[in-house]
Amino acid sequence: MYPHAFRYHRAASLEEAASMIAELGEDAKLLAGGQSLIPLMKLRLSSPSHLVDLNFVPGVSYIHRANGDLRLGAMARHADLAASAAVRAIPLLHDCAAGIADVQVRNRGTIGGSLAEADPSGDWGAALLALPAEVRCVGPAGERSISISDFFLDAYTTALAPGEVVREILVHVPQGAAGGAYVAFKRCAPVYATASVATQLTMNDRATCREAHIVLGCVGLTAIRARTAEDELAGKELNSQTIARAAEAAMAAADPQPDMRGSVGYKRTLVGSLTRRALEAALRRSQGGAVQGGHIYA
Repeated sequence: MYPHAFRYHRAASLEEAASMIAELGEDAKLLAGGQSLIPLMKLRLSSPSHLVDLNFVPGVSYIHRANGDLRLGAMARHADLAASAAVRAIPLLHDCAAGIADVQVRNRGTIGGSLAEADPSGDWGAALLALPAEVRCVGPAGERSISISDFFLDAYTTALAPGEVVREILVHVPQGAAGGAYVAFKRCAPVYATASVATQLTMNDRATCREAHIVLGCVGLTAIRARTAEDELAGKELNSQTIARAAEAAMAAADPQPDMRGSVGYKRTLVGSLTRRALEAALRRSQGGAVQGGHIYA
């Protein structure tokens, strides 16, 4: 199906894109990778009157480290993130980037577009919430930074003000004995995950956890920080018993809805299994071990 007619605008800078969006109003949409918006337009589930294309804005696809931070331009593609040595140094992020959808989507989709869409089934929201990260944006009132923990307000709703555009994502690189993992379960590559879990551990030594972050994806209107599960690990020795208690707490924190991907009970059980798997991978990585994380297919 063809989309409804729309007017195309090519932005030369993010500032110009923000100005266009503010001027054109609610009937205008930003076009980043287009991997969600274009299918919605072709199905006529979204019919913007104006598209503001960000793909010709220079200098917003960078991936590099500076002063202990990882800086990701909003238009960095999933495939470029997966191939980046700077991203690979944070295994949790590499796990996420390397398995998003299929090759075609990874070659076009962008991290900034994915975050701005705030799809409850998206991968980047859950992954970044497990890390200290900020979303930097530009808009009519200038530039500002939003903590990733404050960025997602509801399904498909972010803290971006009208006219604001994501400029970059800044991730504070974990220091010391740290390890993380992102594990997502999906029926096949092109579809969204049934459930996902992101974990990031900071250890006092090889076995004792100082701090744990556990985030659940696809089982709520936004990604869910499983704080009770985190409390089961902080300050304790990580072993099969403590990890099992954390997994039980993560299952209780999930708020899934039944759909074609599974029942509520199935998704809660899946969250428990993925949490154990992600924590075990994160622990081994914190000890210097090489272990595979990423996306699992049915």
